[in-house]
Amino acid sequence: MIERSTADWYHLDVMDGVFVPNISFGLPVIKALNTVSKKPLDVHLMITQPERYISDFKKAGAHYLTVHVEACTHLHRTVQMIKDEGMHAGVAINPHTPLSSIEYIIEDVDLICLMSVNPGFGGQHFIEQTYSKIEHLVQLRKAKNAQALIEIDGGVTLKNAKKIIECGADVLVAGNTVFSHPNSLDVIHQLKHL
Repeated sequence: MIERSTADWYHLDVMDGVFVPNISFGLPVIKALNTVSKKPLDVHLMITQPERYISDFKKAGAHYLTVHVEACTHLHRTVQMIKDEGMHAGVAINPHTPLSSIEYIIEDVDLICLMSVNPGFGGQHFIEQTYSKIEHLVQLRKAKNAQALIEIDGGVTLKNAKKIIECGADVLVAGNTVFSHPNSLDVIHQLKHL
């Protein structure tokens, strides 16, 4: 269904049960998906010490690889490792994390993933303060003359997606909204044409 849809990417959450309280899937699933997908794989690592697995995720087929600022002691080094493997580098930040944590890396990354829920479980409600965080990130991106895409992950619905885009988001992650609806293709189409 996703292959037939107007969605641009697959967003794949890899969770280790340590950085977040949930466990999802890992390299074998991503590798299998890469063999049948024509769409890029946007892999979001919600794991501790993500730098240990960067080359493995490249081999599995990741096009975008996003790590959490909260999980990386040496974030700049980790971003460089991702780029050295030929992938687009992304950095995710949790709802409580200030934008100042990415001020000195924003020019080096291709994507900033703002978590609009606490990471780990689908179906959560969008945290309203995210709207102003998006607007501030747009200002920071402009001030730094950066090109990073702004991705919003968590609680995106047909009701709030337009406002999220108006605030400056470039990429929407919508799992529960898409997969809980009886006509997922139509939901994706609506989100794409806001």
